[in-house]
Amino acid sequence: MIFTKKVFSFFIFLICAGILYNKIYALSYSDLDTTLSDILFNTIDENEGQTTFRSLLIPFGGRSESLGTAYTGLSDDISFLRYNAGAGAIQKEGQISLFHNTWIADSKLETFAYTTRFRNNPNLSIGSYISCFYMPFTEYNIFGDRVAASYYTETIAAMNISYNFLAGYDFKGLALGATLKTGWRGMPDFTDNNTNAVLSGSGLSQSGLAVMGDLGLLLQFNFLKYYYSREPNVRIGFSAQNIGLSLTGFGNEITQDDPLPTIFSAGISLKFIKPITLTVDFSQPVNLQNMGTYLTPYISTGFSFQFTNFLTALLGISLKGGNPRFSAGFEFEVSKIRFNFNYTLDFTTSFSPFNRLSLSTKILLGDKGRSEIDKQIDDYYQLGLIYYAQADYESAIEIWNEALKLNKRFDPAILGIQSAQYQIDMFRKIKESLLLEQ
Repeated sequence: MIFTKKVFSFFIFLICAGILYNKIYALSYSDLDTTLSDILFNTIDENEGQTTFRSLLIPFGGRSESLGTAYTGLSDDISFLRYNAGAGAIQKEGQISLFHNTWIADSKLETFAYTTRFRNNPNLSIGSYISCFYMPFTEYNIFGDRVAASYYTETIAAMNISYNFLAGYDFKGLALGATLKTGWRGMPDFTDNNTNAVLSGSGLSQSGLAVMGDLGLLLQFNFLKYYYSREPNVRIGFSAQNIGLSLTGFGNEITQDDPLPTIFSAGISLKFIKPITLTVDFSQPVNLQNMGTYLTPYISTGFSFQFTNFLTALLGISLKGGNPRFSAGFEFEVSKIRFNFNYTLDFTTSFSPFNRLSLSTKILLGDKGRSEIDKQIDDYYQLGLIYYAQADYESAIEIWNEALKLNKRFDPAILGIQSAQYQIDMFRKIKESLLLEQ
């Protein structure tokens, strides 16, 4: 019955989304495109496009793209692997995910990702992903005849490790992490101009190898929080992405390639009302090969509204140079599988062929019993409060110590023990003073 209600709600949401889309599409997209182009012409970055492995700038798709890629300070699902290397240690559940992103000019990005936290050490996590960007490559001769057809590819493989330090009840900890990545740019073989024959291994001279890393940290805490939840309502994140180098010229003389798209980002997410989350990111691209080259910073923001425990709507805006992005999507969860559909509109978007569409599927692997432990800690704490109200302070301390055996940084139990011990000490001093008077 619950499953039927979820499916029915999902289709109602799809119908409303379709009506809204038709209304938006009824507007003149070409007029909007022209107007924005005129307004944003002076914001175009003259130094943009001088980096290699540009697929590193393409989002996996899914939730993070729906939020306008304002994800450094949120990173609450497996997309953290792309935006904040430190956030693996705060993921609520382990996840396996598939992402598909239909980009421009028949290009696509496919990603498979996995992350988990350890049962015996829940503050430690590992994760990995492999991502492949591919685009059709067709070569024509001077007569316009097709002489070769293949694919241009960029493949990235990554391993992540993160740890959440000083994690407690009020201050949720400082999560730090690093991701080691390697990439391969595959150029297809091209033909000899005289014979039109494909030259075996010719593409290797323009292929490239990249070795790079990401660093990230995430702070979590409660501030102006007026609802009950173990989840913190404020997160602040910082990240450095794609620090490394790229080599090219394999098969000939190997040389250093163009710089990688290195980005330093800071972000914050706020959740002052339980169903609403607001995220903001500020990002500064950097040319590590020429630090004097100025690249224009950009800002992104996202908005999430959770209608039910299984349906969420998301919106995002990214103001990047002369090409702002507007994204919208929704998430739907059923039977521990979470689906996301996203559409992004910018100056590279086209309706024929239809592109800038992304999909993701995440299989939630559970929390390895962490929620059950949290419930047991809460039960111990509630029982300790009962003993405390009955002035049985010794029993309250004993039961709260049981809670601390499960989580030594459970602040309510620590404060409760301090208060109960103060009461015991105070009554002992009163008794001692009475004895002295007698």
